[in-house]
Amino acid sequence: MSEERPPAGLDEYRPGRFALLTDRERWPLAGPSDLARLERWRHHDDAPRWTHATGDRLDAAAVARVKKPLSTEGWLEEHLAIARRLVRYRGLGPLERLEDFPTSQREDLVSDVSAFVPLDADLSRMLHGSSSGSTGHALSIPDDVEEVARSLHLLRDEVRRAGVEWEPEERRWFLASVVHQRTAYTYVSLISSVDLAVMGRVNLAGDEWRDARAPQRFLAAANPQVISGDPSSLATLLEERFVDVLSPLAVVSGAMHLSAPLRRDLERAYGCPVLDVYGLHETRPIAIRTDDGPFRVLDRRVHVESLDDEGRAVPDGEVGEITVTAGENPLLPLVRYRTGDYGRLLRAADGATLIADLEGREHTVFRGERGAPVPCVDLTQQLQAHGARAWSVVQRADDSVEATVVGGDGAAMRAALAWLLTPHPVAVTPVETLQDLGEG
Repeated sequence: MSEERPPAGLDEYRPGRFALLTDRERWPLAGPSDLARLERWRHHDDAPRWTHATGDRLDAAAVARVKKPLSTEGWLEEHLAIARRLVRYRGLGPLERLEDFPTSQREDLVSDVSAFVPLDADLSRMLHGSSSGSTGHALSIPDDVEEVARSLHLLRDEVRRAGVEWEPEERRWFLASVVHQRTAYTYVSLISSVDLAVMGRVNLAGDEWRDARAPQRFLAAANPQVISGDPSSLATLLEERFVDVLSPLAVVSGAMHLSAPLRRDLERAYGCPVLDVYGLHETRPIAIRTDDGPFRVLDRRVHVESLDDEGRAVPDGEVGEITVTAGENPLLPLVRYRTGDYGRLLRAADGATLIADLEGREHTVFRGERGAPVPCVDLTQQLQAHGARAWSVVQRADDSVEATVVGGDGAAMRAALAWLLTPHPVAVTPVETLQDLGEG
C-alpha cells in the first residue's frame, strides 16, 4: 500500500505519528506469545495500514481493580466534596447541595478543561482522549487508564444481562470497534484484564486497505465476538459481504441515535442482541437499552437530571435537557454537565431512572460522488484541522454545499470540503462570531 496521503490528509492520522511507548510499556503483563499474536494481526496479509498503537498499561494490581465496579454507596457526597476543591468552583459561594452547583457544558471544557481536573489527580494514569463532537471545536479529555478498562467490564456485564456469555476465545478477537470515515484512528491491541485477548478499531472506509475486498477478508479472519460502532458504521455491516462472514455474540451501538429499523435489521442479520448505549466521552456510559423503549440509567457513579433553560429541574415525565453528574473518571469529576440532548425522566418500578424519548445527536450524512454517503464527522475533522471554531454546513437539493464558518483558513476549508464532496460545488462564507451562525 502506498504511504502517500490524500490531498486533505490529516497529519495526526499519519501512521506512527504519535507512537511513544514500547509494547512492553503498553502491556506490562504480556509475554512473548501474547506479543507474537499481536504482531500477527499487525502484519496480517489483509490488515489495514494502522494509524496508531495503543495499550492499556495495566499491571496485575490494576487488572484486579478494574474487574470490580466502583462502589456506589455514598459516592455522590464524596464526589461533590472533590468538586468543591476544583478551580472551576472557586469563589462561587456555598455549594452545599447538588442543586447549588452551576451547570457546565462542552464549551466550558473547551475553554479550560484543567479547571475541572483535581489538583491532586494522579496524572501518571492519564490517557489523552479526544472528542470531535458534532459541532464546535475538538475537545481534549483526560481519560483514566483504569476507568477506560473498567468500562469494558461494564459492557461485558450488560452483554451478559442480555443473555449472552462473553468469554474470550483463542482464535477470535474479543472486540472490534468499527468506524466508517475518510480518516480515523485505527489500531490493534491487547486487553490485559481479559487474558490479553485481542481487540481493535477498524475503519471500513478510507484507503488503508490493500484492495476492496480486504476489509471483508480481514474481519472474517478476526471474527470478533462483539462488534461496536455508531449506527452509520454498523449499517455498513448489513452488506452481504460482511453478513456472510461475521457471527457476533452481540452488537453495541453508541454515539448517535439508533433507529428502530436499523436495530431490527441488525438483529435479523446477525441473530444476536443489539445494545444501544447512551453516553458521551466526557461522561462515559450513562444509560443503556436492549429494545426500543426507554434507556435505563446504569447502576454506576452517574446521576441524571432533566433541566430547563434556567437550570431548574423539570418534573418527571416532562421534556428537559439531560444533565449528568459523573464520578467514574477521577481525572474529570463532572457536576451537572449539560449534554445538549433532551428527554423525559421516568422512574421504573424498582426505583431505577429511565430516559424516555431521548432526542439525541442526530447523525447527518452528506452526498458525495455519485450519491456516496459522507458522514458529518469527516467534515468536522477537516474543518477543525483548518482552524474553524464553529460552523454550519448545508447541502441543498441540487447537491450544492454552503458552509458558514467562524475562524480558520477559508480557502483551505473550501478545498477540503470540495475534496470530500466531489464533484458538488462548495461555497465557504466566513463570519465573525458564533451568533452570526444563527439559531440551532
